[in-house]
This record gives sequence, structure tokens and C-alpha cells, in this order.
Amino acid sequence: MSSPCDPEHAPVGDVGAALMMVDSRLRAIHADRTETETDAEQQQLTGQFAASLGPDEVDDMLDGACTLIYMFMQWLRMAYEDHDKDVIECVVPNLVATLRMMPKSIRPETIPTMAGLVVAAGTGLSPGLWRKQYGYWTKDEMNPLEATAFLLAEHINRITDDREFATRMIADALSRADEG
Repeated sequence: MSSPCDPEHAPVGDVGAALMMVDSRLRAIHADRTETETDAEQQQLTGQFAASLGPDEVDDMLDGACTLIYMFMQWLRMAYEDHDKDVIECVVPNLVATLRMMPKSIRPETIPTMAGLVVAAGTGLSPGLWRKQYGYWTKDEMNPLEATAFLLAEHINRITDDREFATRMIADALSRADEG
């Protein structure tokens, strides 16, 4: 039986813009600068970019971030299944623990929603449609959503021992989609 949260019903959104945000954060984290300088620059650039978006573009970016989360979790699911491991068991506890260590930018009440997004994606559901059944996104969920996509990308990069693997994987998928 088909679920209303099946990915086939989900808008893809602006995956390119969401990927740019994640890639920018990944590059900033691994740059040879102090953490304070990196965070300040990143916040300024992110703020400028977000301020330039209209309401429809924000919705597209949110849908794009959810598509990234879905794609990352599908890759992780296949990688963990190859080693007879469960993706939910291997990813969610680490994600939740990491989000809990970020109290300045991640409000504790948003962590269950982010865990739910990842569980939805890991079980083959659209994280965006899963979330939308509870109402529209809140402002407090924006940083945690970006952090969730970032942390999944970083998890993939650590598994592959390649700092750019997750970004390259999505960029390649976008290129193939444009060709087809």
C-alpha cells in the first residue's frame, strides 16, 4: 500500500542550493582558519543568501534539504546493509548526540524532529512529507535542518575517507538528472 509520505509524492526542491549550503559548511569546517572566523564568515554568507530568498525559494530550499537528507540516508542504508548493519541504529544515536552538543544553535525540542526526519528517510519515506504532516516548518527548525544534512554528509565523508564524497555524489546525481 502506498503511503502519502512516499518520495514519489514529494517535491524535490532546490537541491542545488541546499547542497551549496552543506558544501559551504563542510569546506568551512575543514578550512585552515580559526573556528570563530569560520563561523562568523559562514553566518554572514548564510544570512545574506537567506535574506535574498523569497517565500517560494525558501520552501524550495527546505524541500531540497529534505531531498539531500533522503539521498544521504539511502546511500548510508545501502552502505550499512552491505555490512549487515542497520542504518537507523548506526546513524540516529550519533546524530542525536552530536545535535545535543550544539545547544547554541540547536534547540533541544527540535532534536526529535530531526531524528524523525532521518528515521523517515532511512525507512524509505520522504522526510519533507513526513515533517509536513505536523504543520509548516518553524524558524527554530532551520538550523537543525541544515545541521542534519551537514552531519549526514560528514558521516558519509568519514566512512569513505573523502572530504568531498557526499557533495560529489549529489552533484553527479544532479548532472545525470539534467542529462536525462
